Amino acid sequence: MSHTKSNSAIAHDFEESKVSSQDYLNYLQEKQKRERLLAANPQAPTNFIFADEKMLRIREIIKQIADANVPVLISGESGTGKEVIARMIHMSSNRKSDPFVAVNCAALPPTLLESELFGFEKGAFTGAHQQHAGKFEQANHGTLLLDEVTETDQGLQAKLLRALQEQEIERIGGNGPIKIDTRIIATTNRDIARSVKDGRFRQDLFYRLYVIHLEIPPLRDRPKDIEVLTRHFLKAFSLQFKGEAATLTADAMQKLLKYSWPGNVRELQNVIQRAVLMTQGNTVTAKEFVLEQKKVDEDLEWVKHLPIGQKMREVETQFILETLRTHNGNRTHSAKTLGISLRTLRNKINEFVLEGHEVPQPTTGKAL
Repeated sequence: MSHTKSNSAIAHDFEESKVSSQDYLNYLQEKQKRERLLAANPQAPTNFIFADEKMLRIREIIKQIADANVPVLISGESGTGKEVIARMIHMSSNRKSDPFVAVNCAALPPTLLESELFGFEKGAFTGAHQQHAGKFEQANHGTLLLDEVTETDQGLQAKLLRALQEQEIERIGGNGPIKIDTRIIATTNRDIARSVKDGRFRQDLFYRLYVIHLEIPPLRDRPKDIEVLTRHFLKAFSLQFKGEAATLTADAMQKLLKYSWPGNVRELQNVIQRAVLMTQGNTVTAKEFVLEQKKVDEDLEWVKHLPIGQKMREVETQFILETLRTHNGNRTHSAKTLGISLRTLRNKINEFVLEGHEVPQPTTGKAL
């Protein structure tokens, strides 16, 4: 049975959702403003800087598949540079003169995400005063990046599958399909195969996306990249803030090489930026790097108190419910504590409700 909704049903869902049409129009205005700022920002993440053998191999694969009109799935921890890889694929392809359009699937509730991806016709819902072309159309003849694709819900996954299979989409409120020529690149920081097994991600969509799979190793496994990226960020930020290139002491580099970088390249960039700003003079030393290296033995002490014998799913359920109780049912704070997106937490809560669990409600009366 198909789970794809009709356009009239989607428009009705939008009308009935907690997100008002005015909120959506405000979102569109803010998004356009951010895109203009990004276009004017010369430090946009397009540089592919590396020295590690694993990344050299990825570069060779990119050269091989750049012009192939097939989907690419990029996986890896947050901050490893998945979007940079996606941009490199686009810029290495015969589509490089056409748009590269990115959308963060975890940043919007389902109704807004669907409107953003597929667009809508004038009058499709209250507040739709003009036609809006979605991301698929904006990326026509170019590349569409679906960032954190595993955060989409099952209904939207069905529409994505159809777009991939048929190379056509339909706007909300539209009267017929629109042909598209858009290459899809998807990213995830999750174990997507596990998401399929757990029923959170459609198997047929997984196989459609899994034609080419690139797994980006974490920065801690790429010591050569730590060094070249450090020198790149050091030069860029010192020229930006001090007007001249700074130098780095040997002990400072050793400190960076020994760190585990849980936030990967994004964390390294922030650490170097802070060090440049805080350094008196033009030489950055080890003391300028504030790195919170956790003590493994202390951090894992709680593992000894886990209820051995219970299934992982049961432990996860109780852990999430207890976190919600600690935050008085506040979804936003709980998701932040758990290190997951708000959408993932909401999906988990829906599963718990279906399984009969009592889920703590926000004391404010709003599911924040």
